[in-house]
Amino acid sequence: MSARADGLAAFRELLPGLLPDGIDTFAEGSFAEELGNMALDHVFATVWNRPGLGRRERSLVTLGVLIALRASEELKLHLRIAENNGLTRDELAEVVYHSAFYAGFPAAVAARAAGLEAFAD
Repeated sequence: MSARADGLAAFRELLPGLLPDGIDTFAEGSFAEELGNMALDHVFATVWNRPGLGRRERSLVTLGVLIALRASEELKLHLRIAENNGLTRDELAEVVYHSAFYAGFPAAVAARAAGLEAFAD
């Protein structure tokens, strides 16, 4: 299997239903269009498929980093991925609480806001 196919498979497992069948690229002809494909080929194909940590653990690490960076847009996506990887919303709230004391209260407040958006069912 190619890196792209591995990346697409991982993306579809992590976020079921988000990417329609038949799509094999994120490039759509706009500014910096290859960024999404780089994520597929490297982040989703390589990092999310590595041995050593399960996807649940990878989600916890990713959430901590994104909270510390205040990367709210990415965090919204990864909160949903974490839930698909078996973390409960109560556990995700604990990640936010824990992060408040390591990444700072403003980062935790931004993470809470991202969670409210991500889980606005």
